[in-house]
Amino acid sequence: MQKKRAVKILGIDPGVARVGWGLVETCSGDIKPIAYGCIETSASMEHIERLKVIKIKLEKVLSKFKPDQVAIEKLYFARNVTTALSVGEARGVILYTIISKGLKCDEFSPLEIKQAVCGYGRASKRQIQEMVRGILKLKEIPKPDDAADGLAIAITASQTMEFNSKIK
Repeated sequence: MQKKRAVKILGIDPGVARVGWGLVETCSGDIKPIAYGCIETSASMEHIERLKVIKIKLEKVLSKFKPDQVAIEKLYFARNVTTALSVGEARGVILYTIISKGLKCDEFSPLEIKQAVCGYGRASKRQIQEMVRGILKLKEIPKPDDAADGLAIAITASQTMEFNSKIK
């Protein structure tokens, strides 16, 4: 029997002020945290400069950790169109950066992430954070919240990958 290879998955929570990210390693259903953090940009910067900073810092994360695949949250905005547009632009820069490195990128809706991590599509932010802490056996909830969201997205990708391998 061939031993399964560990897979590193980078989860990304897109934004302009903060891009949360979390890296996990998964193998045969086991999942462990590797690193997490945020790419932050200053509100005093021009929007285009913020996008440039996101690209440069994301390239550094990709180069340092060399993930096998990436997952990103799909956008959902019910009210603020201006925010949706600027975050959409950041998400476009993030997606381009990922695919330009030849990486596979899965996309998950907030509902899919909540269901995968908590088993409930209307889970609160706090419930998601607690489940991330528990699933990854962390002593405390990852901070800032955006980094915990990045880990939740990586967990979702891991569980999806594991499920898909079992139905093949």
